Amino acid sequence: MAQQPITLIGGGLVGALLAQQLAQRGFAVELFEKRSDPRRAGFLGGRSINLALAERGLQALRSAGLADDVLQHAVMMRGRMVHGNDGSSGLQRYGIDDSEVIWSVSRGALNVLLLDAAEAAGVTMHFGQSLSGADFDQQRIRVTDEAGVERSHPFGMLIGADGAGSAVRAAMHEYRPLGERVESLGHGYKELEIPPASELPATVSQLSGGHDQFALEPNALHIWPRGGYMCIALPNTEGSFTVTLFLPLQGAAPSFATLPDAASASVFFSEQFPGLLPLLPRFNEDYDEHPVGNLSTLYLDRWHLDGRALLVGDASHAIVPFHGQGMNCGFEDTVVLANLLAAAPDDSAEAFAEFQRVRQPNANAIARMAVENYIEMRDSVADPHYLAKRELGALLARRVPHHFMARYRMVTFTHLPYAYALERGAAQDALLEQLLAGPTRVADVDLDAAVKLLTGTLPPLPPLRHG
Repeated sequence: MAQQPITLIGGGLVGALLAQQLAQRGFAVELFEKRSDPRRAGFLGGRSINLALAERGLQALRSAGLADDVLQHAVMMRGRMVHGNDGSSGLQRYGIDDSEVIWSVSRGALNVLLLDAAEAAGVTMHFGQSLSGADFDQQRIRVTDEAGVERSHPFGMLIGADGAGSAVRAAMHEYRPLGERVESLGHGYKELEIPPASELPATVSQLSGGHDQFALEPNALHIWPRGGYMCIALPNTEGSFTVTLFLPLQGAAPSFATLPDAASASVFFSEQFPGLLPLLPRFNEDYDEHPVGNLSTLYLDRWHLDGRALLVGDASHAIVPFHGQGMNCGFEDTVVLANLLAAAPDDSAEAFAEFQRVRQPNANAIARMAVENYIEMRDSVADPHYLAKRELGALLARRVPHHFMARYRMVTFTHLPYAYALERGAAQDALLEQLLAGPTRVADVDLDAAVKLLTGTLPPLPPLRHG
């Protein structure tokens, strides 16, 4: 059966994977990307160069037959390595063991792999083509090439996977308001780099406790929490780490407004991150040359125009990066949408409406949890009460695993809907607060009574659908 052709705008991670999934299901897919082909021009990212891949994203890659290829170019992260002000550090595991880990992946390498897969599946791709307008009544788009020449193309279904600054979303909103809201976090970020240990002076590498080619423990996401702001570092396969400084944009020190250049920032780092600064030999150049990125959450009331146009991934629900779920959520979108369209290829309006009905509550939930996780990462990971709740939760998870699972584990290592994880996590947190209201130490909690309260208060967890 001939299926309605699909025009897809955006050849980034979500767009490329969605194109491949749709082509695998028999759709004729034409993809337009404003950048040059990164496989030929080199990857010119304007955003974080590595990302955290978790179970939801892995499951989408498995369904596309690409998971094994991706993991060959990824670095395992077992947990958060928390670096205190006093130079101490300690690992807080994400999961129960090495079956529950996340993976640091290169955005550029992953994008290239996904574009290759889309092309192999039969997707027609056009690079250096920016969307400059859309006529939804005539179902035609206008694209402009790098020489400034504009052309018109018809479309059957138009899907915007073109990120937080989506041109498709702008065109749809102009045609029919989408109920757009952007909530700024008021914080921004700047990227720095720890080079491989071999590129650091021997004395610095030894001080850091070097790990072969890595200057820090490679199988962890490193966090320097300082209450109100923080640094994090993710490992790259060649031995470097991408370091990200998160600070308020404005206000009293420290903020990006009060640290406008490397001279002021290096003084700040020497005071607040003294163990990190020696690992950043290009600190001055990186700080002065790299822009400050904005952190915002995007909400839309409507993700589609009947069956003509739809937004997916960051184009419809961009979130802040503090749960490492933006890409994973977008990848989960691709599987849901491809399956819905394959089941109803002649009723895109119904498929688009069902996609929004299923995914929007979950997108809203992970948006909220991502903001909450920022507060946890920068303020709570060294807080004694937070650590007590974490310890008690781990004990309950071992005692009654079908009744208790930390919210982070639900989000990161299962396929439970984000909205369920948010609701269940709140109920479990209230119970932990109740159990620790009297005792100040976990050792003083009556675990048998705690288990009885838990199993009598909350129903068992639904099937987790691992892997």
